[in-house]
Amino acid sequence: MIYQSFAELYDQLFDEDEYQNWFEYTQKQVDLSRRNEWLELACGAGRLVVQLAQHGQNVTGFDLSVEMLALAEQHTRDAGVSANLVQGNMLDLSELEQFDVVSCYADSFCYLPDEEQVLQSFTEVFKHLKADGQFIFDVITPYQTGEVYPGYMFNYQDDRQAFIWSSYGGEDKYHVEHDLTFFTKTADDDEIFRRAEETHFERTYELETYVKLLETAGFSSIQYFADYGKSEVGDKTTRWFFSCRR
Repeated sequence: MIYQSFAELYDQLFDEDEYQNWFEYTQKQVDLSRRNEWLELACGAGRLVVQLAQHGQNVTGFDLSVEMLALAEQHTRDAGVSANLVQGNMLDLSELEQFDVVSCYADSFCYLPDEEQVLQSFTEVFKHLKADGQFIFDVITPYQTGEVYPGYMFNYQDDRQAFIWSSYGGEDKYHVEHDLTFFTKTADDDEIFRRAEETHFERTYELETYVKLLETAGFSSIQYFADYGKSEVGDKTTRWFFSCRR
């Protein structure tokens, strides 16, 4: 039950402009005038699932978190759209069919601990794409993990809950640690707060490493961009956006 409140808080605090930016990038990369069989990996609370379904896509939302999928179900229901929501690990998509498009945003691949698992996940995506199927995703860059995140802090508070997010540099410029602290008022006593903590670790790689891993998994026509596809990559790019094909 506590983690359910965390999932709701993540959903409340996430910048809605980010979802719109990701969707606009998606529109640039994929023809939404046709009805694609679509897999949204690490779909979280399903905000993009809803947008894709509203634009005629047949979407499967896939996430490790049951709590996030419960929110995704709520959001699809509230929006009056339908989607197939599946709980599972992106390292094993064997229970799924093949898709025209697979998307994965919010640097979800950066939560995998090493190159081997990134390659394993890319390979799973490749196996579950139809011929000439498209794979679009983003990751944070070493500039983000090594320069931008260390020392970052975000605080939030309302009448019933508070949230503290602090980021620290990892063992090298490719690693970052996020410490998240939550305070929520208990239902029984308005003066008592329950405290809980989570630590998240992210790891990224050089651009050339991602390209090599995609090629090893079998992908071709690999393109990469900055600024949601609006710019070419540079030394201070904080997030890379990829588009490639089976």
